[in-house]
Formats: sequence, structure tokens, C-alpha cells
Amino acid sequence: MPDDHPDRTTAPTAPPGRGGGAAGDADAVPGRRRATTPAIAAERMRRWRLVLGGDEADGTGVDLDGGDIGRDGTLEQLYGGDAGRGGDGARRGGLAGSSPRVARWLGDIRTYFPSSVVQVMQRDAMVRLGLRELLLEPEMLDAVQPDVHLVGTLLALNRAIPERSRETARAVVRQVTDDLERRLEPPTRQAIAGALNRAARTRRPRHGDIDWHRTIQANLRHYQPDRRTVIPERLVGLGRKAPQVLREVILCVDQSGSMASSVVYSSVFGAVMASMRSLRTRLVVFDTSVVDLTGALDDPVELLFGVQLGGGTDIAGALGYCAGQVPRPDDTILVLISDLHEGGVRDELLRRVGDLVAAGVQVVVLLALSDDGAPSFDAGNAAALTELGAPAFACTPDLFPELMAAAIQRRDVTQWAATHDITVAG
Repeated sequence: MPDDHPDRTTAPTAPPGRGGGAAGDADAVPGRRRATTPAIAAERMRRWRLVLGGDEADGTGVDLDGGDIGRDGTLEQLYGGDAGRGGDGARRGGLAGSSPRVARWLGDIRTYFPSSVVQVMQRDAMVRLGLRELLLEPEMLDAVQPDVHLVGTLLALNRAIPERSRETARAVVRQVTDDLERRLEPPTRQAIAGALNRAARTRRPRHGDIDWHRTIQANLRHYQPDRRTVIPERLVGLGRKAPQVLREVILCVDQSGSMASSVVYSSVFGAVMASMRSLRTRLVVFDTSVVDLTGALDDPVELLFGVQLGGGTDIAGALGYCAGQVPRPDDTILVLISDLHEGGVRDELLRRVGDLVAAGVQVVVLLALSDDGAPSFDAGNAAALTELGAPAFACTPDLFPELMAAAIQRRDVTQWAATHDITVAG
């Protein structure tokens, strides 16, 4: 790679050849070469031209036309040599400090690139050009493509959002949470409802609550040929007909800045579970103080705007509060969602988790609940909690419903993680 454009080579429009796509290297498979037609070679050089930026040192000799000129312009504004800081350390060129220009740029990248690339470029613009503050303007929020990371940024800026932009910010957050609910609610309800039904079955049901199909299946070995009937020795009940709460769920969520995506997903899952009558769901967020947001679970947007990302972390204090909200330890699942960077007293954290586990509470530690890849976390604390009987691992939103179903059925969560190729700390 030429040294003239070290930043631009990280642009999300890298040629498919770098990842093995249609214009990939002919040598991608050892011992096998693919004929390169003039069209393939031209397409490959066109993509490298977009990556390298087009100065004399790029070596491609390709002149762009049509839509590629626009694509090149949007990439140059973000990844070009003038998009960052100048030699004197001052930020110059690019998009910095100009809300109208950024709004137009956000519209342009949606024209030229697919949604997944747009999200990457938006995040890069926040970091490289310091555009977080420009999100406080309504026209910027109207132009940006909403996603979980944008919601996290808005939550971090929550207290700074001016009144004129607050409704627009809420609309952006609602769009994201509504999309997540549409995607995540059906599998969550299906997995958890099935687990609750199985957990609720009883061997001494009332007559009206007998599950006759399962009762017959369970007693086929007692079939009496002469009577042409099954004489059941064990009755299987439909516990689902009883309106009682079968499980208590406490989501205890770290609201430090690094946990932004996890906070968003936790709010959506909390809202879905709170609507299930056989579960009593509580959501608690914490930094150095503890806030119980259970009363806002019917509206994820209100809940999220009650979160204040950033600040210190006192996990032990949060667990102390949660311990006071456990009416039935044997029927309680406490999900601690935190990177475990404890700002309080570590020994107190370990003691509280040990006490909860000893009392019968099923404690699960999620180092992240997001799609952001491998999280950063305190490995020592994670291993210690796993040793205490509170397995610690990261979980994606798509697997969370299955995790909760396993916990509701009191299955071994460590074994569940292993079956899904999830590494448990320890």
C-alpha cells in the first residue's frame, strides 16, 4: 500500500479482493489460478482507485466517471488527507464544523453505499471528525441513518441535547427500538413461553389442568390390552393455565459508556419480557448510583432517556440493591450485564455474587449483549465470578432468547454456552 494515503486504505469500499469477493485475487485458492479477463482487471483497478484516493502515487492510472466521482468525493471528505488534522495539529478540511455540509454528506453516502457500509462510515465520522456535537442539530438527526450505535451516541449526549432537537432525537431512538422489537420479540416470546410451559408442568394437576396428550404419552407402557385403555400412574399438568408468576427476572445493567449497545438491547428485551404475565421482570441500571427503571419498561424510549451513560462503576452496590428485590431466590434469574471493570470494592462484588448464588438465585453474567464483536472486560473478575457459579460470557442479541429459556428451565448455562461455541471466562 502506498504511504501517501494511510487513512484512506481503511475505507469500507476496499476491493472485494481483500476479502475474497468477486474481484478477489486469482491466487485466493492455493494451487488454482483463475483467468483474469480485461473486464475483471478493469473493475479491480477501479476499486483500488477508490481506496487509494487518486493522487499521483496511487499507481492505478484510472480516471473515474459517473457515480464513481460522487463516491470518491464522499470518501475523500472522510478518509482523505485533509479530513483529519493538519501538520500543525489543527483540524482542517473535510466536513468538520459544518452542519449543512455534513447533512448533505450523510445523504450522499446513503445514495452511493449500502446500509451496512453507511453505518461504518457514520461511526468513523464520529471518531475522525468529532461530529458528535453536530448531532445536536435537528437537520443532522433527520439526515443520519438510525442504528444501535447512533442511539448509544444520543444517550451519551442526552443531557446536552437542546429542546429544539429533543423530539427529533426521540423519533430516531423510537425508530431503532421499534425495529429491534419487531425483530426480537417473536423469537423471545416463543423461546421463553415454551420454557415457561415446560417449567410449569406439575405431576399433581387439577382435573381441568391435565395435559391429556402428554399424560397418555408418559403412560403408554401401562396400556391394558384386555381393557383396551391406558391406566395412568403419572399425570402431566398444564401449569400454563395458572396465572401465577413462575419466574422473577432481574436485568442489572452497567450504564458506563462502553456498554451503550448492551443498554439498548437490554431495554428492548426487558420490555418484551415485562409483557409476559408468567414473568416478573425488573430492570436496574447503575454507575456509581443505582436507578430502578422497571416502571418505564412499557416504553423503551422513555426508559433509554432515563439512562445516563458514562461515569464510574459500582457493581457491588448495584447487586446489593438487586439482592433486596429477590422475593423467591429459587425462582429468580439475575442477569448482570457488565464489562466487570469494578470501580468499587472487588471483594464486596465477589461476596455479593457468592451470597446470591448460595441463596439459590441463578446468576448469569453477560460481558456484553450486542453484535459489536469481542468485548473488552476485566478477565480476572470474570473468571472469579464463573468460579463462584455465575458463568461470565458475551452473548449476541439473537442468542439471548435461547439463553433465557435455558435459565428458566434451570439448565446448566455453562453447558448451554458450550453447545453454542461461546467461551465462558475462567
